[in-house]
Amino acid sequence: MAKTAPKPGYRCAECGWRSPKWVGRCGECQAWGTVDEEGARAGVNVVQAGATTAPALPIGNVKAEVAIARTTGVSELDRVLGGGLVPGAVVLLAGEPGIGKSTLLLEAAARIAERDTVLYVTGEESAAQVRLRGDRIGAIRDRLYLAAETELSALVAHVEKVQPQLLVVDSVQTIGSAQATGVPGGVTQVREVAANLVRLAKERNMATVLVGHVTKEGSIAGPRTLEHLVDVVLNFEGDRHSRLRMVRAIKNRFGPTDEVGCFDLHERGIEGITDPSGLFVSRRSRPVPGTCVTVTVEGTRPLPAEVQALVARTEAQQPRRTSSGLDTYRVQMILAVLERRLNAKLGGCDVFTATVGGIKLADPAVDLSVMLAVASAAGDKPLPAGLVALGEVGLAGELRPVKDVRRRLSEAARLGFRRGLVPAGSLDEGTRKRDGQRSLVPVGSVTFAPGFEVVEAENVWDALTHVT
Repeated sequence: MAKTAPKPGYRCAECGWRSPKWVGRCGECQAWGTVDEEGARAGVNVVQAGATTAPALPIGNVKAEVAIARTTGVSELDRVLGGGLVPGAVVLLAGEPGIGKSTLLLEAAARIAERDTVLYVTGEESAAQVRLRGDRIGAIRDRLYLAAETELSALVAHVEKVQPQLLVVDSVQTIGSAQATGVPGGVTQVREVAANLVRLAKERNMATVLVGHVTKEGSIAGPRTLEHLVDVVLNFEGDRHSRLRMVRAIKNRFGPTDEVGCFDLHERGIEGITDPSGLFVSRRSRPVPGTCVTVTVEGTRPLPAEVQALVARTEAQQPRRTSSGLDTYRVQMILAVLERRLNAKLGGCDVFTATVGGIKLADPAVDLSVMLAVASAAGDKPLPAGLVALGEVGLAGELRPVKDVRRRLSEAARLGFRRGLVPAGSLDEGTRKRDGQRSLVPVGSVTFAPGFEVVEAENVWDALTHVT
């Protein structure tokens, strides 16, 4: 009896999930348009030995100088990259449309073009449009080359002719390849273009920056394998109605992944903010109910941030719980702790929480400030002036210490705050219990500025007692 040919299957390009028939949405990762047909394997092909690009060397004989980062001329971008761009590295910069990715890259390309040759390939705008932006921000350089292309083969031809040390592709979703099926921006096309650009960067030891779009869910458009192909993934964040922009490292093979860079986007271009402390705190003459200041840590940088809360009575059967800039699930947990441990009556109230300046706070150290802000709003009583609160709130109502407390309090003292509320045991000395009482010890005698007091609390009841 003749053997029947194996039936073709379908496989998700992002997570590898397989299906006997085609579906529009992956059943594992729930991604749309990522399931493609895969051919049945007739057998295993043995790969023969081929030519090598370079002989294998003892690790001690490998030259490390070629992998040293070179500055971009933008200090805040260098901070996030870990010192600058490494030759041969491929960087993916993702962000929402219109947030300022092209402006930032054109500014960095102009700085690098003062010493190296840079090729800027635009697929979304014409060369004249990019030139006008360059005139506006002062990014005209003789060694900065500009090309408007949407075909991969033409892009490679420009690289062959210009021989740049830095290649900027804006954006990778607009480049298409004749060797792949589908339309530019599709899963197959993006993967093919990205793989070729990565190979080109490694062969020529050429730093490459790819611009990527962001979907409505906030993830990078294109297959998830795109993030695994590149060396560095940066996320460009910010409110479109605000001038503040933040670049955050999600993946970095050459530096830390918890650094953040702050930028000011204005009509003349984009500038780095070397001291962003105070940008996320409101300035007012007297305390207002429902506000509390905390200090979060982004990489090596402590940032004071203000949490605001509003509690309003409602006749609706299901009161609203709305958060902006905070983790919604952690806010709901803190509200439950308030109701259960402190007998707060929030069942018939709408509760709104938000941060100032558009900053997003995911640090557990902001839990205590959220709790105090909601309690202050519910009681319509302002917290003491000059107070910062740090600590993680547990389900039992206990307060847990967080990392870098001294560094956070030092930044708060530098900005003029006079009192810090922290969980018990956060400091090694100066704030221990004395005869069952909490001590108010001037931290200036330890490591902080004179006149700054630290109060310890074991649970949410103690914390609320100290500030009321």
